[in-house]
Amino acid sequence: MRALILAALLPSSLMASYESPDFTVVSSDGAFEIRDYPALTLVSTSMQKRGEDGSFMKLFRFIQGRNDRSEKIAMTTPVLMTGTESGTMSFIVPKAVAEKGAPSPSNPEVTIQTVPPSRYAAYRFSGSSKPAAGEAAARKLLAWTERKHFQTEGGAVFAYYNPPWTPWFLRRNEVLIRISPEP
Repeated sequence: MRALILAALLPSSLMASYESPDFTVVSSDGAFEIRDYPALTLVSTSMQKRGEDGSFMKLFRFIQGRNDRSEKIAMTTPVLMTGTESGTMSFIVPKAVAEKGAPSPSNPEVTIQTVPPSRYAAYRFSGSSKPAAGEAAARKLLAWTERKHFQTEGGAVFAYYNPPWTPWFLRRNEVLIRISPEP
């Protein structure tokens, strides 16, 4: 039993070593938050069939040095996805790399973009990272934003913090939806 508990806790301790973007919690309401994020540099690729189209490996190869500087870049959390089955998959470029200018991808299917500072409604959920769980979380967040009369911009962004071997009950997942700042 101890081995199972230690194995379950290990992925969480490993995640502490990965950089995650800073954000400011503007307000919270139970499981929901309003957050302000700074500008983020993303390396992205299209995702046609989640987990089966090689999108993760395209991004992983970029951070392993398949870029114009052959520069290895540290992994960050979370992995971001638009759409639950297809859309885009993105890694956040570490802050120090973004500040000096991220290298250009060698693969034409991989792009670099900077997302301006933004305000997001966020809902944190644990459990499976399967599409149905993400879609259910997105519905909850959208219903909450509607009840609060927030003006949303664009679709949901799914944020997955844990490696695939993390037990479902220990996973940290989030869904974020950009909202217009209050006037």
